[in-house]
Amino acid sequence: MPLLTVTAENFESLISGDKTLLLDFWATWCGPCQMLSPIIDEIAEENGDVTVGKINVDEEPQLAGNFGIDSIPTLVVMKNREEKNRSVGLVSKSEILDLLK
Repeated sequence: MPLLTVTAENFESLISGDKTLLLDFWATWCGPCQMLSPIIDEIAEENGDVTVGKINVDEEPQLAGNFGIDSIPTLVVMKNREEKNRSVGLVSKSEILDLLK
């Protein structure tokens, strides 16, 4: 499944389904975010049962605030409109896959 750019406008439609949602909170100036980006891309391509969305905290400060994001990169896993897991900082692909379980 392709990566989705998540905005305040499309957020509600993304969380309304029953698929697992992986949200990547990031910024262009964040070095660890840039290092994590190709891993997130791989996960999006390899896991059709997971919807992967990227949220630029500079462009979507309200969404970041709603999730209490104070450090990036932050990954949030949601299922059925509820947060199931969270990771802050640069993590490995295997750690992200564990978050999705």
